[in-house]
Amino acid sequence: MLRKVLIECRGERTRPEVAKDLSITPQMLGAIERGDRTPSLQLAKKIADYYEKSIDEIFFNSKGHNLFLD
Repeated sequence: MLRKVLIECRGERTRPEVAKDLSITPQMLGAIERGDRTPSLQLAKKIADYYEKSIDEIFFNSKGHNLFLD
């Protein structure tokens, strides 16, 4: 499932820019955004902090379902 929230948070920034800031590869960021990879809790926290959002806002839907499992 596509992680629309992550893509919306990235906005005009390029995938390589954000990946560099997060110390991951652009390929890894793309895989997370596409839903092909699930980040570790540590990386999920780092992503949430980077976008100034909570982990829940990014990785869970309004009903509390994990977006990685839906």
